[in-house]
Formats: sequence, C-alpha cells, structure tokens
Amino acid sequence: MKILETHIVPHQKNPIRIQEYAVGIFKTVATKSAIKKAIKKELILVNDEPTSTAKIIIGEEKITLIDHGEKSTQKQLILKLSVLYEDDYLAVIEKPAGILVSGNKFKTIDNALQQNLQRSIQSDAVRPRAVHRLDYPTTGVLLIGKTSSSIQALNQLFENKKIEKIYHAITIGKLEPEGRIQFEVDEKQSESIYKVIATVSSKRFSKLNLVKLSPKTGRRHQLRKHLSAIGNPILGDQEYGKEELILKGKGLYLHASRLDFIHPFKMEHLEINSPIPLKFKKIFDYI
Repeated sequence: MKILETHIVPHQKNPIRIQEYAVGIFKTVATKSAIKKAIKKELILVNDEPTSTAKIIIGEEKITLIDHGEKSTQKQLILKLSVLYEDDYLAVIEKPAGILVSGNKFKTIDNALQQNLQRSIQSDAVRPRAVHRLDYPTTGVLLIGKTSSSIQALNQLFENKKIEKIYHAITIGKLEPEGRIQFEVDEKQSESIYKVIATVSSKRFSKLNLVKLSPKTGRRHQLRKHLSAIGNPILGDQEYGKEELILKGKGLYLHASRLDFIHPFKMEHLEINSPIPLKFKKIFDYI
C-alpha cells in the first residue's frame, strides 16, 4: 500500500459526512463523485481503516488517500483567470462568459482554480472551490474558498444572507425607475430589487436600460426570470428573452459587479468590485 496524500481534520463546529468534507482535500481526487468512488474502492482511509460515505467527521481524524495502482490520465486545464482578491482563506476571481463554474466538463472554473491561486498554508487547506454559482453566460465576481473551514463559513454567510451581491444588466423596454420584483422561482419565494441608472433609445428594442440589481434570494436564474416576468428581459438572454428581441452573438448582458461581506476569519469588511464590461460601455458610452 502506497500513501499518496494525508489530511488531518481540524476541529469541526458541526459534524459533516466525509463525502461532503473530503471534496477538495486531495489533489488527485477532487470532486464529490470521485470521493464517493474512492471510498467504495477502499482507497480512502479514516484513521487507517476503510470507511463509508456515511462516516461522520468531527475533527482530529486522519484521512488518507492510498495508491489505486492506476496511472493518472488527468489533464491540466490552461485558463488564465483574473484574481481580484486573495488571502490564505479565500479568493475572489473574475469569471469570464461562456464557461461553467463546475460540472462534468473539463473546461470549468473549478478545474482552473489551482493554477491561478496560491495554495493556502492553513492546516485545513483544500483544493480551492467556488462557494456559489454564476450562470454559464454571466460574467463577474465569484467567491472561492481555499480551506475547509472557510468553505463552511462562507456557505453559512450565504445561507444567513450576510453576503450582498450586486449585478448590473442591460434590459429591454420601458421600465419604472426602480422596483421590487417578487415572483416565485421554482415554486420558492424569491425577491429582487432593481434601480435604473440610465436609459437610451434603440431602433430595434425601443428602450435599453442600464440597471443595478440586488437579489435578496438566491434562486437559479432568478434575475433573468424576474426581469423576463415583468416584460423587461435582459439583452442577449436566449433562454428567457422574447424571441423577436433576442440579440445573438453578443452574449448575455448580465454582470456580477460586487460582493460585500465581513471576512469570516479576519473580521474585516470586504467590498470586491469588478468593472462593468466593455460591451456595456458600447451602449452606454459614458460609463
């Protein structure tokens, strides 16, 4: 038996199943599905003993990854990301359009993080991973956890609505100067607040609005669905836009422009901003 990697679990405030905890702690077995397979093949040991996916981790355990006897065919994704903030616990990167945050595909933000971020020296350092999602066509700020405790703490901040997210979008059609949208998304209560910053006339679209958006809940595609529901879809939205008004070839005009929160370990106020993309400025040239 050859030991590939060993991880000592720091004290956990809340017990957690190994299947969730072990995501990211090993370089070569990084995803939840890979962890599950490795556990079933008895390639992951807890305190030198085979374990199960239901094993509860509380702290002080030694988790070991042993040699599976197969040559690794894992390729490295070469993708340069803009890092807006980084320390030993977390990072904020700028997500480009046209790439998934995570998933089964090779080209994802998740697969590019290790080459773009410095490895944490904390005892519970893990493979960096995003703690929230941005849609495939959406650009902007994406929050990354670099340690097990940081990932848990940031997830808790999101759950408790302690992280403010600000977006900017360009919407189609006449729109009231500001408003609150409250439509259910996926049969769940959801709420978004918007404010129109500027409006320009358009031959094709009648009116285009530069809008500041603040989602108060975090449903999938919430902002896109909410704006479409009030008759003001986001420019370039091929999924929720009106068929005759869909702009093709320019991407979605939705940008995650700011994250605002208290650092869970340094207890400092962080406000991380991402500049509005150039394609927005071509429509609103004074930005």
